[in-house]
Amino acid sequence: MVRVLIIDDDEGIRYTVGEIIAFMGWEAIKAENGAIGIEKFVREKPDMVLVDYHMPALDGLDTVERIREIDQGVPIIVLTVDERQQIADKFLEVGASDFALKPIKAPDLIARLKVHARMIEINRSQEKKDQDGFLAKGINKKTFNLIVEYLKEQKEPQTIEEITEGVGLAYPTVHRYLLYMVNEGIVSIECDYGRIGRPKNKYKLV
Repeated sequence: MVRVLIIDDDEGIRYTVGEIIAFMGWEAIKAENGAIGIEKFVREKPDMVLVDYHMPALDGLDTVERIREIDQGVPIIVLTVDERQQIADKFLEVGASDFALKPIKAPDLIARLKVHARMIEINRSQEKKDQDGFLAKGINKKTFNLIVEYLKEQKEPQTIEEITEGVGLAYPTVHRYLLYMVNEGIVSIECDYGRIGRPKNKYKLV
């Protein structure tokens, strides 16, 4: 479930946006000013932040800047009635991700929230792949490095059969990794016509 922190000094806005988020099946966390919002951001670790511009004590600009110092990646959407470009530029400079104009229009806000939720999902998926050690779909770093290290040790280009025997992996696996390396420009192919039979492809590091 996506958790959204709403920081706005207007109780009516907090209620309305909270209802929209609940309608989406997400969880709303509410804060009545920037200072409390930052405390809740640290404690609750929400997936996304909605923050008002005009607030007492700590305005939206300072709140965005403080949150961005804590977390470089969380989406921060600014709620504002002010459409001036210079205001938008100031928010972008301190780390805002997007804007939603007041009065709040549910379809517009929902669309923006869904876009950022999708981006969160993509980023987390990529982070998981990185942690799992995958360079691409079906290409594991450990196996990739094993083949690369083997090719580094060879003075002459190698056939798939020779590489397969050298690294102790199955032929289809080596074939898949070599195809990936060729497409990425890591390995080149040389065609050996030999004296007998069909020509064979040989592989070497670029």
